[in-house]
Amino acid sequence: MTEDILITMRRDLERVLKQKKEGFHWVMIIDLRKCVGCHACTVGCMAENVLPPGIMYRPVFDQTNGTYPKLKRVFIPRPCQQCDNPPCVPVCPVKGKATWKEKKGIGEGIVMINYNECIGCGKCVPACPYKVRALDLGEFHSQNAPFIPEYEKRPNFEYLRPWPRTKDEDPIGKARKCHFCYHRLVQGMLPMCVTTCIGRANYFGDLKDKESLVYKIYEENKNKLMTMIKVPDATPIYGKAEFGKSPTKPRVFYIPA
Repeated sequence: MTEDILITMRRDLERVLKQKKEGFHWVMIIDLRKCVGCHACTVGCMAENVLPPGIMYRPVFDQTNGTYPKLKRVFIPRPCQQCDNPPCVPVCPVKGKATWKEKKGIGEGIVMINYNECIGCGKCVPACPYKVRALDLGEFHSQNAPFIPEYEKRPNFEYLRPWPRTKDEDPIGKARKCHFCYHRLVQGMLPMCVTTCIGRANYFGDLKDKESLVYKIYEENKNKLMTMIKVPDATPIYGKAEFGKSPTKPRVFYIPA
């Protein structure tokens, strides 16, 4: 019986965390041939990170390609691309403190946000060509109901600390985005979107670990891997992935449908 890839990737993750203290290269590969548009990753992420209305770390686009009658429907998840050259970072007026590309530790390579330092100016939001950032307006999904359930007010644990969902408390008023579930990663757990995918369309891990499944998938498909170029009018556009040539150098790759 073939082992579930979630078990394989979890084992890879645990192994590399034990072996390494630095030099991680986290990547995500999304196989668009397997994505069925169920949005389980979106919902799982929203529950994990207690996301309010207007904030979605992992939306899934429904795209139709071709000309009638030869049409093809493709579902395209879009997390933060964790760029090696992130346009969102240099526009931040709180230089190096509110948002940055982590250079050390387990979070190496992840674009981070410090909610305590973010001033909520919103300059990073339009700077992202993938539209993965948004400002938390402090709203609730049940705000027009007779009462707001306690589960909507529970704290989230992004960046390894609790953030209470109460008025005037961070991250309300601050920029938010996907972070590869860093708070889970440091505990040897896969990102929530990976674990909730019913089609097993996501591969995640350290690309420097040549024993890992994500490395093997990358090597098997590197001649056809695509990266997201930009998201104009909420429609993803993709191009051939070429290391050192893509301006933003994303760490999320796609196997085309």
